[in-house]
Parts: sequence; structure tokens; C-alpha cells
Amino acid sequence: MTGSCIGHARKTVTDERPGKGLVISSRTMNIYSSRPVVLCLSGHDPSGGAGMQADIEALLAQGCHAAPVITALTVQDTVNVSDFRVLDRDWVLAQAHAVLNDSSVAAVKLGMLGSLEMVATVVELLQANPHLPMVCDPVLRAGGGGRLGKDEVGYAMREQLLPLSTIATPNLPEARILAELPEGTADECAEKLLPYCKHLLITGGHGDEQQIHNRLYVRGGQTHTFICERLPGSYHGSGCTLASALAGRLAQGEETVSAVRSALDYTWRTLRDAEQLGKGQFVPRRLPLDFCS
Repeated sequence: MTGSCIGHARKTVTDERPGKGLVISSRTMNIYSSRPVVLCLSGHDPSGGAGMQADIEALLAQGCHAAPVITALTVQDTVNVSDFRVLDRDWVLAQAHAVLNDSSVAAVKLGMLGSLEMVATVVELLQANPHLPMVCDPVLRAGGGGRLGKDEVGYAMREQLLPLSTIATPNLPEARILAELPEGTADECAEKLLPYCKHLLITGGHGDEQQIHNRLYVRGGQTHTFICERLPGSYHGSGCTLASALAGRLAQGEETVSAVRSALDYTWRTLRDAEQLGKGQFVPRRLPLDFCS
């Protein structure tokens, strides 16, 4: 795994008087540069499979530090979501400003927003910080299919947030909502959405195909297709894992196409090693790449 990390060296001081030589003090020093900080605006999932916990774990695995700003609280498990509550805009702005005023943020990752007011709140925040790379994961459905916001929230994200993003990462069902094409193919959705964003990664896996096709569309005509083996089962938090890993790679300075490839490879490994921690979907095992083979 590339990128900076926190390391320490131990320095000892000894008593040099005759007959001594015992260690009388020791201290730990940071001898490496700090990890990149990624500001995450997302919802909390009490199952720990998706949402903010997924963001934190995936970013840690990329050698980054996650600064979590909670936008919504959810009631969900590994089966589905039953309820959610969006936080007050002032609370969200206060959390974000506390981080931005204290730390040098290298990138931003957006997840669940849940309401039109929260979309407007995040737009306000990003317009004040236009220099930051931003990954927009338009979370509109839980892994089990439950709604995490009305379709109008998706339309607002398309109109207001996608133009501010470095890249958006919808799965095909989310891309269909954003593009207002209920039966649209990935190519058809991309044609509708690319006027709003520079890079669009539409992930596959929601059909029956044996190989998963993840398609990266670049405004201007380029398309990159990343193919991976379909794994058995279904997964809770795969989209959050991918988007956060991608934000981490961008925070580390990786170029966009390369960062997408790295994030997809990492996410596939977390799904391959996923655990069934509840009664529903498998939860990605988000270990650093050093521990994935």
C-alpha cells in the first residue's frame, strides 16, 4: 500500500554516571508526515456495515484519516433500513467547520444526505471550499432496497452536487433515478448525467451476469470498463466502501482513472473476505491492502 502513514521511533536517554547505564526516560516521536485527512459527510448505520463506519474503515485502509460529519441517523440492520432522521443543518455545518478550521483537508466524500435541505447545506459548504476533490456517492437506497431519501433528493444532487464533484459513483439503480430513466442502460444514464459531472463511475452487479462490469465515463467521450468476477451473496456497504476508498486514493494524490482502478480492486477484496455478522447481507471486511492477498 502506498501513501504516508503515522510511524514512531523510540528514543531512550540513559544515566551516564559511573556504574549506572539504566534507562531513566523514554519518549515516542512521530518521524513520518501525517496522513491525509478526508472529510466525510454521511449517515450513521448502527449495524456498522455501511455509512460512516464503512467510510472510516475504508479510508484507514488507504492510509488516510477520516473526519466524520454525521448528516443523518438511521435505524437499519444487515437486512434493511426501517427509518432515518436527517440532522439539523446548523449541526452539520458546525461539525464540518470544526474540522475545516482545524485540519488541512485533502478530499471530501459525500454519502447519505436524505433531504433537500441537507443537499442545499452541503452545496453551501462545498462552494466555500471549491479546491477540494470530492467524491459524490448518491446514496438513495439501502442495500436491502429501503429508501434513504425521496427521488427528488437525487434530482437535487444531480443538479447541484454533481457539478461540484470530481467524480460520482452511483450503482445502476441509483444512476437510473438520477437520470430519470427507470429502465436505462449504464450508457444511456451516462449520456444523461455527464453534462453534470466530469467523471461518472456506474457500478454493476445488480443483474445476473457472471462478470461485473464497472464503467467509468469521462466527459469528452472516454469510457473505461473494469471487469471483475461476480462473488456469491449480497453485500451491505459495498458502495460506501468503494466511494471512500476512491476518496482516499485521490487524497493520496493518485490520478482519477488509476484511483478508480485501485478503489475497485480494494473493494473486491473486501467483498471476497466479507463476513455475515447478522441475519442479512454480508459485511465487507475492510482491512488494509497489506492484509489482503
